[in-house]
Amino acid sequence: MTPTQPTLPSREAVRAALRREALCAAAVRALTGDAALHYRGGRLCRQLRPLPLYAPHLRSNAYEDDFASLRGAADGAAQRLLHSDAALHRLLCPEPPIERLLFELFEQVRCEAQLPPGMPGLAQNLRHRFDAWSRAYCRAGLSEGHLGILLYTVAQIVWSRVTGWPVLEETEDLIEATRAGIVPAIGTQLAGLRRHRSDQRAYALHALVLARSVAAMLDDARAAARAQDDDEDAREPDDALTSFSLWVDFDEADADLPALAPTGESRVLGAAGEGYRAYTTQYDREIRPATLVREALLREYRERLDERIAARGINVARLARVLQAALAVPQRDGWLFGEEEGCIDGRRLAQVVSSPAERRVFTRERLQPRGDCVVGFLIDCSGSMKAHIEPVAMMVDLLARACEQAGLASEVLGFTTLAWNGGRARNEWLARGRPPHPGRLNETCHMVFKSADDSWRRARGAIGALLKADLFREGVDGEAVEWACARLAARTEARRILVVISDGSPMDAATAQANDAFYLDNHLKQVVAQHEAMRDVDVIGLGVGLDLSPYYRHCVAVDLDEPLDMTRLAGLARWIGERRR
Repeated sequence: MTPTQPTLPSREAVRAALRREALCAAAVRALTGDAALHYRGGRLCRQLRPLPLYAPHLRSNAYEDDFASLRGAADGAAQRLLHSDAALHRLLCPEPPIERLLFELFEQVRCEAQLPPGMPGLAQNLRHRFDAWSRAYCRAGLSEGHLGILLYTVAQIVWSRVTGWPVLEETEDLIEATRAGIVPAIGTQLAGLRRHRSDQRAYALHALVLARSVAAMLDDARAAARAQDDDEDAREPDDALTSFSLWVDFDEADADLPALAPTGESRVLGAAGEGYRAYTTQYDREIRPATLVREALLREYRERLDERIAARGINVARLARVLQAALAVPQRDGWLFGEEEGCIDGRRLAQVVSSPAERRVFTRERLQPRGDCVVGFLIDCSGSMKAHIEPVAMMVDLLARACEQAGLASEVLGFTTLAWNGGRARNEWLARGRPPHPGRLNETCHMVFKSADDSWRRARGAIGALLKADLFREGVDGEAVEWACARLAARTEARRILVVISDGSPMDAATAQANDAFYLDNHLKQVVAQHEAMRDVDVIGLGVGLDLSPYYRHCVAVDLDEPLDMTRLAGLARWIGERRR
């Protein structure tokens, strides 16, 4: 049986989701006064780091939730930032996971109860979001077990007592028996939460006692179920607790995230009136690396690459369909006749009269997906990339082959330097007495493994030259991006995408020593910003184990220590095809 493929969101849905997230981010910035807040990949972030989700109802989905729910989740996050002292909260937060889960929820409810005067829309959004989460929790079947209904009842009671709003009417009968059983035991703490909701420290004392009490009830329920002989019943409490906790990921901010590329400000580049410059371009070269490799060795490289790719079992045709869905655009390609809807076909008017029941008398335009797009892959061939080049070569080769099957043009490019530590350019600078602030001091080498006019079959051997070990030296990223963008901008395709694959910041030792450490770094930022403003080429960054956010507004990090598979490649293909504003 063939597994059902997930439905990909349409371009219109992606654009609408991005618009809604932008509006929510603007609302959060307006409420908090924090200009660094924005949405990235569906998560609220400060600068480059995602903010934690402290409560289950703060999780939202821009594709599935209505706008009021999205605004409610965003407003809830803003209320937490405004009204919770993070340092005090960390000091008071309990260690045990269940108690922490509950304590975080209670603090979030307290923050949402601190409503500013004259903003009824904010209150409406918060209530709508909590009600939407409550419905989703019950419809997912999470409230069916004893433990699930206990957790849900506690959440509803605390929400109602602290905010003053009633519990969800649809589930009031569902929780009534559980509420009647536990309120006598926790009534004192509930009253304390209501009374001290404006004082975080006093509120936390009651929240801690309540969290411990509920955690004890959960432990008793788990122990009672495990004491039974029925394995199914014994598993139910743990399964219910796991289901509830999956709605929350307040530990996610502490998880192992890709390292952030180091960056800073270049004083030399900022003070230079003429901006970025190269001391000399006399020794710069643009080459085809395949011409530098013996034919027998090139075949060996290609065979090794083919063996690695075959071992992965990648379905290139399926990958091509994903790319086509993401990048191809419908274009007119004649007419379809004998259709059941569309414009009536004048040649069949007589048939309409003679056979009124006949419906196939319409015509409509035939639309075919056309790949009016070129994708360039620019590979950083600096020394540190040598350790990653085999999986990078496999990934690029597969994507280039899929592009061709999808009717898309593709280029495979690379960049490095012709020497370590400056080479002839630096020697010339030394011979002239070391004038200050010379600019870039090395010999750049731009490499074409596959041009957009070459078919994959013709260029497959040349792509194998990526495995040539002595290509890898240092990296001058800004000029390489500029060169690759110029190549793509000269193409006639309507859309041009450049995927820069790198594992670090720009680095050339000679340039850094003669100028400052961030000279090349800041030039790369300027180049990317320039093309974002011109909108001639979409420049996106693919970080090899590194977050390239300081340089590329749209980027993703991949861990190439894990084997490439169809799921990861299809995800990359969809990411490449995203419509970005």
